[in-house]
Amino acid sequence: MTSIITGDIINSKESNPKNWLNALKGVLNNCGNEPKQWEIYRGDSFQLEIKPENALETGILIKATIKQFKNTDVRIAIGIGDKIYASEKITEANGTAFVNSGECFEQLKKNTLAIKSPFTAFDIQINIMLELAQLTMNNWTATTAKLVKAALENPDLNQKELAKHFNKTQGNISQGLKRSGFDEILKMIHYYNSQIKTVC
Repeated sequence: MTSIITGDIINSKESNPKNWLNALKGVLNNCGNEPKQWEIYRGDSFQLEIKPENALETGILIKATIKQFKNTDVRIAIGIGDKIYASEKITEANGTAFVNSGECFEQLKKNTLAIKSPFTAFDIQINIMLELAQLTMNNWTATTAKLVKAALENPDLNQKELAKHFNKTQGNISQGLKRSGFDEILKMIHYYNSQIKTVC
């Protein structure tokens, strides 16, 4: 089993691509090698292969990365399944993970983050959680998104250390994380991880 993240940038033309492109590449580079594991195509679309247990956290990290730039957001579809054909380029590989990711992406209308796997009950449960989480995540400000990105990338840092990193008070950081729904998002990621182990 593998997972394929398919995404595209919302309002990509209204923001300087140099900003979000470099930031996005930074996240994708930490996940694997280009173009075998990830690729950016058509200017503002991307595909990434990642272990199913890391898919949701990576999707949320990508969202925080893109939302730190004003007026930009990202649509993300996570497909879980098999990979039956490997290629030098991830965009030319094939399998149910790719099909599920593509179908899930086509169905993204109001939602900006969803999942499709061979396990219907699992999908229903996780997608309800994701819809609720997006009520908060879709409204992250650039400042909040920066904070979420730093907290996800540095799980060992406590609020005091994050405050030092951002040159802010611990109170500011505490308020910012609360506003972002960070604790609840972490609980959702942990729940997803525990469930994915039972189905994959």
